[in-house]
Amino acid sequence: MEIDIIVANEDHLIYAEVIVEMIEDAAKKRGTGIAKRKPEYIIQKMQEKKAIIALCGEEVAGFCYIETWGHGKYVANSGLIVNEKYRGQGLSKLIKQKAFEMSRTNFPDAKLFGLTTSLPVMKINSQLGYRPVTFSELTDDEAFWKGCQSCVNYDILTRTERKHCLCTGMLYDDKAEKVNTKK
Repeated sequence: MEIDIIVANEDHLIYAEVIVEMIEDAAKKRGTGIAKRKPEYIIQKMQEKKAIIALCGEEVAGFCYIETWGHGKYVANSGLIVNEKYRGQGLSKLIKQKAFEMSRTNFPDAKLFGLTTSLPVMKINSQLGYRPVTFSELTDDEAFWKGCQSCVNYDILTRTERKHCLCTGMLYDDKAEKVNTKK
């Protein structure tokens, strides 16, 4: 079983609906917050070449996309999903690594961040050099926070004035790492 992990493009638009369904299904089964996305949004990410898709033949094995915030100062790797059939094989780590590399190449000066309730994703992020942070260290771009509205935990986020949620904020900032290693 060979899985290709590539930058998504126009050829992959036909998979948008399947990806949205995978994300929604995972949110229901996990019972935790995953922001919903519409097929049009996934299509846009593919057209912008800001998405990673994993394919096993013609079947979607996994997906992830990148978003930029604060005029390119922040980049989030979001929407990481792996088809249930392909879980437990390290595929999420490979997809996340590819999204991380694409983010560093295309936005070398940006801080990378993510929000997650998933322990495996937290582990992958930690291995890539992300560290847990308070939400105040993440982007203040209103458009980003608006994207959380479709999450079941949005009331927690708003009630706490964006200070707390069930998600863990994680940040990769290689400039901060360089400063810390010089001490």
